[in-house]
Amino acid sequence: MYRLRGVALPSEQSVELWVDAAGRLTDEPIRGAETLVDGGWIVPGLVDAHCHVGLGPDGPVSLDEAAEQARTNRDAGTLLLRDCGCPVDTRPLQARDDLPEIIRAGRHLARPKRYIRGLAVDVDDPALLPELVAEQAAAGDGWVKLVGDWIDRGVGDLAPLWPDDVLVAAIEAAHAAGARVTAHVFGTDALPGLINAGIDCIEHGTGLTDDLIAEMAHRGTALVPTLINVDTFGDIAAGAERFPTYAAHMRDLLAGSRALVRSAVEAGVPVYAGTDAGGGIAHGRIVDEIIALRGAGHPDALSAASWAARDWLGRPGLEPGAPADLLVYRSDPRRFDGDVGRPLLIMLRGRPCVSG
Repeated sequence: MYRLRGVALPSEQSVELWVDAAGRLTDEPIRGAETLVDGGWIVPGLVDAHCHVGLGPDGPVSLDEAAEQARTNRDAGTLLLRDCGCPVDTRPLQARDDLPEIIRAGRHLARPKRYIRGLAVDVDDPALLPELVAEQAAAGDGWVKLVGDWIDRGVGDLAPLWPDDVLVAAIEAAHAAGARVTAHVFGTDALPGLINAGIDCIEHGTGLTDDLIAEMAHRGTALVPTLINVDTFGDIAAGAERFPTYAAHMRDLLAGSRALVRSAVEAGVPVYAGTDAGGGIAHGRIVDEIIALRGAGHPDALSAASWAARDWLGRPGLEPGAPADLLVYRSDPRRFDGDVGRPLLIMLRGRPCVSG
């Protein structure tokens, strides 16, 4: 049992918190509790709202390696992971007290040869999408992941995967099953159909226009821009010179990515931090994404990776009765003076796992 005293975020109130034997927060004093922190800034555990536990640079990995990925995230202060699609069944990791909470989205849904080989469930007939969405809703933890666009080699550029009417039926099927839907989208053409069909979140979203941003703000559709992954678009373009239109398109999307995030935040779109770790992006880089969001003009980038993201995903912050998943910093981490990447304490389910 532990005691912590400091300034809590986002309330900015001086608080005294105790952690009980069950690893939960309480504001009731606990006799004999060990004082871990007596001064500092207490923050709800960080969130990576787009990652892939179970994927590595060469594709799916073993469950042991997936556990190591989760530990890497934990040691970076990321205590809640929204896994946005993976063919590896990581449910055994959810039962482990030493690993961050994982919210799974099941497997990606894509058309044949229109996504990374071996990762998605291939949907031969688009009309089957609503049925398969319902299956993935049952297999996941309240999220379904669509591939909204990908390179069409016949066209030589990004192109949508799904007809608009199918998207309407598919998203309705997910919502009827109590799940939310998100989609990988780089370009512009797939976005109107997805947004107008009532999708809950857009991943990457580098092709958003002002009109589409306004529609997302109106509907409350979230955006997870994965900026450190978008930074690889130049390398993607360099490896795709036999498709010059696509290569040029990817470079243009990269060039506009920061201004787009700023426009989305200013318009009132909920924007959250996600790294797209697993594959080309290493796990444990949430601080890099927070800093990238701040550089793009997000006025509260830490919130996008902590209390606001937790609220969006239906998870508690620092309130009594919540699991003691938190970080403690020497100074206000919103000042971005270096502390955001160097917490004094990381506590997962009431257990100190990193202490500096």
